[in-house]
Amino acid sequence: MSDEPVTVLFEDENWRLMGSVTLGRLITSFAGEAEVFPVNYAVQDRTVLFRTAEGTKLFSAVANHTVVFEADDHNVAEGWSVIIRGRARLLKTDNEIQHAERAQLLPWTATLKPHYVRITPTEVTGRRFRFGPEPDRT
Repeated sequence: MSDEPVTVLFEDENWRLMGSVTLGRLITSFAGEAEVFPVNYAVQDRTVLFRTAEGTKLFSAVANHTVVFEADDHNVAEGWSVIIRGRARLLKTDNEIQHAERAQLLPWTATLKPHYVRITPTEVTGRRFRFGPEPDRT
């Protein structure tokens, strides 16, 4: 690990880290306002896959040209954040849904989430942060 407080991550590391956690945030726009939805997800074929029910999350994800997805994690010494910009698409064909089901992505809550949405990235960026005291200003 670098001694620098912030390190830019390479794409392979971004995907490895994304695959190591299962909770992220979907950021969309609805009626001109930013919306943030926490979702459990899976990484599949360098895409982000999540399930949802009908509603604002589904509509705003697939209606917008671009969505943002963020996941992160930390411990007492360091943390990381990966941001994915891309296009969200509702999976409709039997083949798409069968492929998505192989990710074994189950809802965390006892609610029906019949729709699979896949985010195909156009940009993936990530940073690792080393925690520590603020440097002297002098």
